[in-house]
Amino acid sequence: MPLVSVIIPNYNHAAFLRQRLDSVARQTYQDFEIIVLDDASTDGSRQILEAFAGQSRVSLHCNDTNSGSTFKQWNKGVKLARGKYVWIAESDDFADSRFLERLVPVLEEYPRVVLVKCRSQKVDEQGRDIPGAVEDPATRDWKASFIVDGREDCRLQLQHGSSIANASAVLFRRQTYLDIGGADESFRMCGDWLLWGRMMMTGDFAYRAEPLNYYRYHGGSVRSACQTNGIRDVEDLRVYRYLLENLEVTRSESRRICDGIVRRWIRRTMPSFRNGLSAVRNREVLHLLKDIDAWYLWHIGKQITLRTLSGGIRYCSSLR
Repeated sequence: MPLVSVIIPNYNHAAFLRQRLDSVARQTYQDFEIIVLDDASTDGSRQILEAFAGQSRVSLHCNDTNSGSTFKQWNKGVKLARGKYVWIAESDDFADSRFLERLVPVLEEYPRVVLVKCRSQKVDEQGRDIPGAVEDPATRDWKASFIVDGREDCRLQLQHGSSIANASAVLFRRQTYLDIGGADESFRMCGDWLLWGRMMMTGDFAYRAEPLNYYRYHGGSVRSACQTNGIRDVEDLRVYRYLLENLEVTRSESRRICDGIVRRWIRRTMPSFRNGLSAVRNREVLHLLKDIDAWYLWHIGKQITLRTLSGGIRYCSSLR
């Protein structure tokens, strides 16, 4: 029985597949199985994967029709997995050969740690480092390795957003994933953030300050699409609502958090209020804000006023 199950979910990433598959196969730690999932790709991925699946410890599972959900594929992969630990190695990313060698011992040595992540380096479509890219969120200190109570990290996430920007950087306990019911398949973008938060509620979160994961940012990713169609705003709020419902947060803290959420939402949406899709998403956002804080309209009015005043001041300054 392998100790680690490496799940590689793929959809139309033929251009990046060979680098990803090579980076998994060449791991210095070798006690793993590889489960490859193809979600009805149309770009030639199938031929690359079928050639790779000729190896003894690789199994290939192809959908005849697209599932429409990254998180359906994750759940499928984890159910197929036999390992104690799981690495979801996204097909457009790649890893240092020491990724498993450095992360497996953390879960082995610390039984309360439910997931461990390493530092990530963002790269472009050609795999080149993106200058100035830093560990997300930038407001946290990621210079040194640490282990922290998961619930305490979730409290920090209320201020700074998810502690995990990229699933490929994470190794987690399969049983914890199953115990919390897996990933929420109704999400398009932020289902991973909700998943990590739910897992952290049950144990500790560990971080290794070594750049062992290469996170590829490109225009064809689901993340890029959700940034512009309003889905991110709605799903962000669904995660915030979950965290607030499951953490002990004072009323004043809740209002301060809501104020920050509204500020970020208005900054993203005000330039596109005339867009029909944006209007639909904004109505969903309003309903979720109401769930988070009954004073949500006050927060909106305050932030719009501040933004309007700031714009006027900048305009007057430009006339000098």
